[in-house]
Amino acid sequence: MPTLHANGLRIAFDTAGDPKAAPLLLIHGLGMQLTDWPGDFVEGLVELGFYVIRFDHRDSGLSSKFEQAGTPSLALAQVKRALGWPWRPPYGIDDLAADALGVLSALGVARAHLVGVSALGGLIAQQLAVRHPQRARSLTAIMSTSGRRALPGPTPQVRKALASRPADPANLDSVIEHAVGLLRLLGSPSYPTPDAQLRKRVTRSVRRCYCPGGSRRQMLALLAAGDRSALLPTITAPTLVIHGAADPLLPPACGQDIAAHVGGARLEIIEGMGHDLPPQLVERILALIDSHARGKMLPNSTPRLFVKQ
Repeated sequence: MPTLHANGLRIAFDTAGDPKAAPLLLIHGLGMQLTDWPGDFVEGLVELGFYVIRFDHRDSGLSSKFEQAGTPSLALAQVKRALGWPWRPPYGIDDLAADALGVLSALGVARAHLVGVSALGGLIAQQLAVRHPQRARSLTAIMSTSGRRALPGPTPQVRKALASRPADPANLDSVIEHAVGLLRLLGSPSYPTPDAQLRKRVTRSVRRCYCPGGSRRQMLALLAAGDRSALLPTITAPTLVIHGAADPLLPPACGQDIAAHVGGARLEIIEGMGHDLPPQLVERILALIDSHARGKMLPNSTPRLFVKQ
């Protein structure tokens, strides 16, 4: 896996497609790696004519780790945040956005379409669009949030699962089993990912890198980000928000809030979709991104691919 140096860090990355094509930067969520993007999703973007760039965030995958910062207590950070006490994470959303910007600069990409997934990926993409509007050709936020505290949170079942730990954290098979259970819970109820496919992806990811301390430090960055809704009206990049109607982690109101704060944003709520990119919906999501990036998505239009005959 190739690496580059950006923002003073070693960043693992991968590219696919023609470097002369329209650049599209994929920004994944908390604890996720560049290899967690579904292969048919990446291949589909390439077939649509994009130069696809993926990378590992700091503290995940094969990128630099912040082990010197230790493994933080999320519970303590949440208490301090609730009480208004001062606290400081090892790094914040600004730093993670600077990493993403550094990837583009190192690859000689002046402007790119930004696609951010989940809370972390979506907030990083939003931050890039806010702070560096000249670098964003378009913005797509998938199953993300504005971070506004009044928004609804995860279901009780998901909260319990997120707080749980593998039966044996030192055993990778136990870690894999725990991760599969969590992702199955977060997945799309109407479009379940086949168990064998899900288990294969999780196994590959865990064996490539398992860094629970890194995921906790990324979570601290999310907690510290707070409410971003006041920044969203400054976004000038054409914006598309895609969200699952059945998302048990970030309910649809989270995506709706992004669209409500970004002028001219297009909102697509997909029935039966949870907090994942299931294979059955890849083609539909690709068509939405393609139409949006090429400026062909008219108000209340439906991509031709999905007009029922």
